[in-house]
Amino acid sequence: QVQLLESGGDSVRFGGSLRLSCETSGITENFYCLAWFRQVPGKEREGVVTVDGDGAVRMYAGYAKGRFTASLDTVSKTLYLQMNNLKPDDSAVYYCAADAATFCWPKHLTRASEYDYWGRGTQVTVSS
Repeated sequence: QVQLLESGGDSVRFGGSLRLSCETSGITENFYCLAWFRQVPGKEREGVVTVDGDGAVRMYAGYAKGRFTASLDTVSKTLYLQMNNLKPDDSAVYYCAADAATFCWPKHLTRASEYDYWGRGTQVTVSS
């Protein structure tokens, strides 16, 4: 059974930084797609970034480019998200997701329904 566990969420001030982690277990496939999504109350879950199982970062959401950096430790299969220059609009619950796929397609950034496995999320709050 695949399990995902996010950590690293916190409350920070405008312009601050955070590093989120997603520990994975039970991923036995050689090919899979991992992603970070985020969600605020009343809105749909939106993709932040997708990462192939070999560590290649596939796609960032527009708002994440230049500020967020994803990486994957392919040995431990731990996914990271370094977030810099945080803004109040970045406040959300951040989720890690996994899908058994050859690699991440563009749809993996826009469709939360593509993923079979989700973590419980970690709260990020950015104050102005």
